[in-house]
Amino acid sequence: MSRTSVAAVAFLALALAMPAHASLTPTKRVDPVFPPEAARSGTEGFVEVEFTVGADGKVESVSVVNAKPSRTFESAAVRAVKQWEFAPGGGRGKVRLDFTL
Repeated sequence: MSRTSVAAVAFLALALAMPAHASLTPTKRVDPVFPPEAARSGTEGFVEVEFTVGADGKVESVSVVNAKPSRTFESAAVRAVKQWEFAPGGGRGKVRLDFTL
């Protein structure tokens, strides 16, 4: 799979992810990187994460709630969500990131 295809897949996966709380809409979203080994093997799945946003709008913590298959997409999902930014005010949110080819 080409780099462009992997990037397109990651973008589509992120496009399908919706914040659990409407008031926590990201002002900056970073696409998760589809793990190359999962792409090579044709593995698809999802990761559900909960996150805490600080008063400054930056993500303070991210924790995996559910993932299938386990230990395949969690790192990519957490790494991406940690880079998201929100309007100042803080709060908690939950999102599901689907990884599909």
